[in-house]
Amino acid sequence: MIAEQLEYRELLLQMTRRDLLLRYKQAVMGFGWAVFMPLINTAVFSVVFTKVTTINTPVPYPVFAFCGLWVWNFFASALRFSVVSLTSNAILVSKVYFPREVFPISQILVCLADFAVGSVVLIALMAWYHIVPGAALLWLPAIVAIHLAFTTAIALILSMANLFYRDVKYLFEIIITVWMFATSVLYPLNQLGRAYALVSRLNPMTSIVDSYRSVLLLNQPPTPALATTTIVTAVLLAGAWLTFHRSESAFAENV
Repeated sequence: MIAEQLEYRELLLQMTRRDLLLRYKQAVMGFGWAVFMPLINTAVFSVVFTKVTTINTPVPYPVFAFCGLWVWNFFASALRFSVVSLTSNAILVSKVYFPREVFPISQILVCLADFAVGSVVLIALMAWYHIVPGAALLWLPAIVAIHLAFTTAIALILSMANLFYRDVKYLFEIIITVWMFATSVLYPLNQLGRAYALVSRLNPMTSIVDSYRSVLLLNQPPTPALATTTIVTAVLLAGAWLTFHRSESAFAENV
């Protein structure tokens, strides 16, 4: 998989550039949208969880919530664009040969640019609340790699599934909403009931979100559950890639 992407890296970069330009074409705010929605959501949930009801977090709630939303929005946005990446490029899928995973991966890279822009706001919030990262920050590249790998695995599965069953893109919107509330994006696990917390712990995205918070906000190593998530991600990515490649011969017939 990596070898193929390196071989076709110029195509991948060109498609990423094209998708990036198309996404923000004639958009007044441009990359501002990458931070606007997380900030609005952070403000809304901050009012709910600090004024309407009380929730205890290890750091001030606005930075706690923004960190979770920043991580989650990259994951959700990458999947939202990846799910239609094959069907929206029907001519290329059916006429020209190159690794078809270029389509979902290019969408992930575009969202990664938004993710990088959003990190500027997170840094500003950390500075505002006097949160200084420490040596645990060295874990960050590994967490980002796991996050990217897990996102890629799910993106390959969804893009392929939507090619064969077009209602997948509609089901996805329901699933991604439920998935967010089953992840510790807006509240820590110790604030949940036992049954709900158990479900959340089985969710790989919870360990990823919590690990970002641990190394960035708490100066602690990643949550131990990230080790299990790493194994699950490796197996899932290998399985998704193999299934994707074995199904490529049927893509042109179903596009």
